[in-house]
Amino acid sequence: MSKQLELRLSGSGGQGLITAGIILAEAALKDDKNAIQTQSYGPEARGGASKAEVIISDDVIDFPKVTLPNMTLALTQIASDKYIMDISEDGTVIVDDSIVLPEGIKAGKILRVPIIKTAKTEVGKEIVANIIALGLIVGLTGIVTRESLEAAIMSRVPRGTEELNKMALQKGYELAKLY
Repeated sequence: MSKQLELRLSGSGGQGLITAGIILAEAALKDDKNAIQTQSYGPEARGGASKAEVIISDDVIDFPKVTLPNMTLALTQIASDKYIMDISEDGTVIVDDSIVLPEGIKAGKILRVPIIKTAKTEVGKEIVANIIALGLIVGLTGIVTRESLEAAIMSRVPRGTEELNKMALQKGYELAKLY
């Protein structure tokens, strides 16, 4: 049976989750997998809820939109309130540990992870929370190789931030080991 990840990344505009979705899709392509990435922003752009969706599969992807994600990430309360309930019953919900979850989530696994706190205190910049999240997701799923993910990240991050982003990626892998 083929492995397919239908992932929704959500947070506020400006957190880099659209970029994270693009990076993950590029990493999948580097691994010779099929990938589709889509995105949407609230009308507020910066500060409003935004989401990126990525489908990664070993096989042909029949439909180019995530209909029912089997993994959802939310980094803000607004994004959680808007997107978190839509998850497959055997899926995994990952939220920043600052988020208050609604009652009645039907998911196989719910992970509360200190993503933003780790970005601020261990890496020193909240802006890399998206890269920590990517390390966490790949550490948990193995959906793409670490080499492809790092190459995709390095091709997308601003010059001069490579080491910061490598550190953030490593912190994401370290967090994954705890769950």
